[in-house]
Amino acid sequence: MTVAQRVADGLLAAYAGPPIEPPTTTFPELILDDAYVAQLLQIERRLADGRRVVGHKIGLTSAAMQQLLGVEQPDYGHLLDDMVVADSLSIDRFLQPRIEPEIGFVLGRDLQGPGVDEAAAAAAVEAAFPALEIVDSRIADWQIGLLDTIADNASSGAVVIGPERVALRDLDLPSVSVTMRRNGQDVGTGTGAAVMGNPLRALVWLANTLGARGIRLEAGHIILAGAMCAMVPVAAGDQVTAEFPGFGAVSVRFTS
Repeated sequence: MTVAQRVADGLLAAYAGPPIEPPTTTFPELILDDAYVAQLLQIERRLADGRRVVGHKIGLTSAAMQQLLGVEQPDYGHLLDDMVVADSLSIDRFLQPRIEPEIGFVLGRDLQGPGVDEAAAAAAVEAAFPALEIVDSRIADWQIGLLDTIADNASSGAVVIGPERVALRDLDLPSVSVTMRRNGQDVGTGTGAAVMGNPLRALVWLANTLGARGIRLEAGHIILAGAMCAMVPVAAGDQVTAEFPGFGAVSVRFTS
């Protein structure tokens, strides 16, 4: 059994709890390609169970997070149909949930690198939407490095999508602002510029990075561009709202 297979097995089992030690601790020989293979092995098993890929999420898009993990580029994970949730859900489906506001894109046409630039990416976007991403980790105490989070599907959990759909021509993406509130208290603010200077650049990176692996972004898929401010923990009973003036709003309530 390969290292990637063993990592995938451990992370799949950890969805039911408890969280596990970082794969890079258990398998110090783990390398970048192994981590992405481990991610894909888990996705393939989910697909075999009847799930569908509905898009991708991009992580580590802020300079602060890249510096924290000592990397110079983002990472990505897969979004499955059961990760897109309504505005009320049980906290029990997660192990160590945290939440962050994001700008998302709906693709109107296929997009595949290499060679994708901002103009090509913008032409492929049907609309943008406000979102809240619920991130989670199958790794104990969020003690993650780059390879750990990649193997763990970029610490994916779920996504709540706001109802608004706005054409890119009607948005200045870097200037889009957000205030996130938990139980009525401000817990984070940010702008689209926090996401690689412009969230569209995150989409460019994703299309070219996946293209190098022979993967195409598909029409109809959703893309989460990355966090606009720091993630915060959530617990049963919490209500979290993200307001994007001039763009829309999205909220979620966590039940026990």
